[in-house]
Amino acid sequence: MNGSVATRSLDGWFAARGWTPSDLQRRAWKGFAEGRSGLIHAPTGVGKTLAAWGGAVEYAPRYPEHEGLAVLWLTPLRALARDTVQNLQRPLHDLDVPWRVEARIGDTSSTKKARQRTSMPHGLVTTPESLSVLMSYPEARSLLTGVHAVVVDEWHELIGSKRGTQTELALARLRRWIPALRIWGLSATLGNAEEAMATLLGRSGADPAMESPAGPAPAGPAMDSPTAGALADPPMDPPDHVLLRGPDRPDPEIVTLLPERLDRFPWHGHIGLALLPKVLTELEKPGTALLFTNTRAQSERWHEAIVAARPDWEGQVALHHGSLSRAVREAAEAGLADGTLRCVVATSSLDLGIDFGPVDRVVQVGSPKGIARLLQRAGRSGHTPDGRSKILCVPTQAIEVAEFAAARRAVAERRIEPRTPVDRPLDVLVQHMVTVAAGGGFDPDALFDEVRTSHAYRNLEPETWRWCLDFVRNGGDALRAYERFARVRVRDDGRWVASSDRTVVRNHRMSIGTITSDGQLTVQFLKGGRLGTVEESFLARLSPGDVFTFAGRRLRLVRIRDMKAYVRLAGRRAASVVPKWTGGRMPISSELGEALLDVFDRMAPDGFDGTGPGDTADNGAPSPELAALTPLLELQHRWSALPGSGRLLVERIRTREGSHLFLYPFLGRRVHDGLSALLAHRIAKETPATIHISANDYGLELVSSAEIDLDSDEAWSRLLCADTLEVDLLESLNGAELGKRQFREIARVAGLVLQGFPGRSKSTKALQVSSGLIYEVLERYDPDNLLLDQTRTEVLRREIEFARLREGLLSLQRRTRLLTSPLRLTPLAFPIWAERIQAHLSTESWVDRVRRTAERLEAAAGVEA
Repeated sequence: MNGSVATRSLDGWFAARGWTPSDLQRRAWKGFAEGRSGLIHAPTGVGKTLAAWGGAVEYAPRYPEHEGLAVLWLTPLRALARDTVQNLQRPLHDLDVPWRVEARIGDTSSTKKARQRTSMPHGLVTTPESLSVLMSYPEARSLLTGVHAVVVDEWHELIGSKRGTQTELALARLRRWIPALRIWGLSATLGNAEEAMATLLGRSGADPAMESPAGPAPAGPAMDSPTAGALADPPMDPPDHVLLRGPDRPDPEIVTLLPERLDRFPWHGHIGLALLPKVLTELEKPGTALLFTNTRAQSERWHEAIVAARPDWEGQVALHHGSLSRAVREAAEAGLADGTLRCVVATSSLDLGIDFGPVDRVVQVGSPKGIARLLQRAGRSGHTPDGRSKILCVPTQAIEVAEFAAARRAVAERRIEPRTPVDRPLDVLVQHMVTVAAGGGFDPDALFDEVRTSHAYRNLEPETWRWCLDFVRNGGDALRAYERFARVRVRDDGRWVASSDRTVVRNHRMSIGTITSDGQLTVQFLKGGRLGTVEESFLARLSPGDVFTFAGRRLRLVRIRDMKAYVRLAGRRAASVVPKWTGGRMPISSELGEALLDVFDRMAPDGFDGTGPGDTADNGAPSPELAALTPLLELQHRWSALPGSGRLLVERIRTREGSHLFLYPFLGRRVHDGLSALLAHRIAKETPATIHISANDYGLELVSSAEIDLDSDEAWSRLLCADTLEVDLLESLNGAELGKRQFREIARVAGLVLQGFPGRSKSTKALQVSSGLIYEVLERYDPDNLLLDQTRTEVLRREIEFARLREGLLSLQRRTRLLTSPLRLTPLAFPIWAERIQAHLSTESWVDRVRRTAERLEAAAGVEA
């Protein structure tokens, strides 16, 4: 640093707590003082928060009289805002820095938000959505031009989503208003840190080789040529960017909780709660534990099971997930902070942590599906710069034991998943254009240059920009006759501003954001407080008097009225169901899938060689996971073969159902869903047949009454061809129906349909009908509409991970095919078969049939032995 008073004060503040500023923190403070921007990329628990905030603290004494907003702190989760405010305030108070730090998120009261617009705090903790809403007010520029730094916390959580794109656009606006703006990102567990920094920081000025968008506009009043330059600032000089990498922490200790006996014929979810007694033993230890699950429904079940098994812990076990009310979430967070809770059962809502706010232990139920997620969750324990994290992994089915072993190896080899930025989503862009129009207006040429300084829109073409201008002004070719789609108008001076209809602006502010989901109903006591939200599709299946489990309670439904589900407490013995939320099942990442194949590669007839990194426990003994898996994989090897990184295992099995074809690419459930539909479609085109499909993270199944002939290399070459992939996929998956479903989200973000007013939200069915009608109108009367192109792109990218599927097809072409004909279902085939029949049977009959089949297969294996 430069010898300022703040630097010495910070050193003293650290020393008073027995800490020493790390090299990472000093480098960040120095970079901030020199006017640089950058990304701090370091593991959880090494002090990233103070590394970024220390620069602002150092800056504060130079401007003791500074009034108004000075530092924006963006967080991806509302759950982090409260703790973040407290952590940022702490050094300010101790160092006598006269700054006020507040939060502005969706849960903030309207009274406080209104006060902030007249008296901004010095530090504001907010979300991308709340920042965009702030930018939609006419006084936005005067409120924000005093900002000298923006810190984007947990950037790795935003970069791969439209929320990240929304953040990029907001930062582009701030950079134009404030040329000397410092932008710092905080990120952990990323495999593409350089790209992440480039995405966050954008670039300065527009590409001089790109033509101006103010070229000839379409004829007629729809696209009057505006006057240029109203808000145009001179291009900025290239900022000085720096990527700061933190010290490597010791690899986390990854311990798998193994059952006494590992079934050789596993099926989804049947172990999990059977290991509850062993989990309870871990929770009995002193201190606080975080128990992570992958879905909200799973968190509700585990919370209920823990409290039922240990009623003496009631009040010491809390629940935390995104559908719970603010009060319920904050109670759990407070219990974590003051140590009064024994355990918090959570989803990704508590993945992200605050530096120096550790828990004593972390439990992961089920595979984390990715290396980065496992590291992030493990990092919530041992949360000090020198501490080693530990995570206890609880498998929910046998093959997940292999995933934990593979994850340990991948961690040792530093295989971390990248987060790919979103490229040019036009629904987010047109939403931003209306926001800017409401927030003082814009000049099209200047805004075009500004938008193109963001990474997401760096390749935005003038023709596309002109289409976007027409869309926000008239709704495009097919909708220009409807006044409600004219959200932006052109003033006489050429400036583009929001519609003079105040309802249009109000509706837009309520719709800002890119988070979409099925319709939600508020769950509220008949006489009392609000508990949270549950998806409409679940509650619609219940009748008054039915009991369901939510927010850690058994609730009896009284009635549904005005998008609210009124409930009262039900008895503990009442049978109940647990809500299911869409989007719960995550596929394994490519990196974890490859690591799994590596595990199989090292399986010899007499057991694992155990020589790779991560193959041994801390004491040097062979990995207990690999030892536990040996009976299962030996049986797989005896009855068929093992898949591997260089080979594609294909099993042909004949049963009473017909001819089964099992393939094991290990590309993840979502890719396998698309791949199975693609292969069935291509096979049926050559030989008409009815083919049923099923898939999980490890492989896929095709079932037909007729034999599927794939004996020749030519047949496999046609089947795995990538040349006509997009066309065949859309045909096989009913692309039109998928497009309608995806268009609902795009239409909501782009402002074509409204979610509704607070307390009077539209139902999912109403939204689907509204967006479906618009989709059909556009397809018929405006087939070149760019939002339809985006819909097709997103169906391929999000529903079936098109790029990963294409890459997977190419890799399958290179692999050696290992074709076997087992006499019965193998350990790897069994869970895929079980998933398929689940769709045709009730839960109880499905469990009974799966269990009976597993017992018959075990008996057959025992006879052979």
